[in-house]
Amino acid sequence: MKKIPFKKAEFLTSALKSDELPDGGLPEIAIVGRSNVGKSSLINHLLRSKMVAKVSSTPGKTQRINYFVIDDALLLVDLPGYGYAKTSKSLQEEWGLWIEKYLKERSLKLILFLVDSRRELTLEDRQFLEWADYHQTPLLLIATKGDKLNQKEKGQALKRLEGEKSLSRFPPLLYSIKEGKCREMLIHEINRAL
Repeated sequence: MKKIPFKKAEFLTSALKSDELPDGGLPEIAIVGRSNVGKSSLINHLLRSKMVAKVSSTPGKTQRINYFVIDDALLLVDLPGYGYAKTSKSLQEEWGLWIEKYLKERSLKLILFLVDSRRELTLEDRQFLEWADYHQTPLLLIATKGDKLNQKEKGQALKRLEGEKSLSRFPPLLYSIKEGKCREMLIHEINRAL
């Protein structure tokens, strides 16, 4: 497969149930993480656009599975964030069922799993990592919001993440939307996975 440069992106569809998902044909990469971890910001940075994914300071804005076609060669899939307390319990459970079904049924090339570099891993983060490890799912751990840390804090965040037993198979990539080199490293890792 030729290298994907991440130059062109377009929104394809928003779905939730299996019968709404687009037919597989292109390789698929999913973005997973807690609400407000920076999924939409990372997508926009990766695609050099402020308009591709809607960014909000209010957690829980992404409520469906959003598909983006990248360079006519890849599907980038933004999943709703988990762990947002103000969303109703029944809606959280419904999302959980559909997202688990999506993750099990789709033939994913890679999961970009986002965690906030400033925070400890949550129970949900650990459960997802255990799930990915159990299912031998290719996963790239991305520690977001690196631009909100000074040099010392960045070192401490990486050390903390690297010390987590649940992350031994998933070394973290510290990501900052203010640094172009982070974008290039992520594109390299995605192309390597493909």
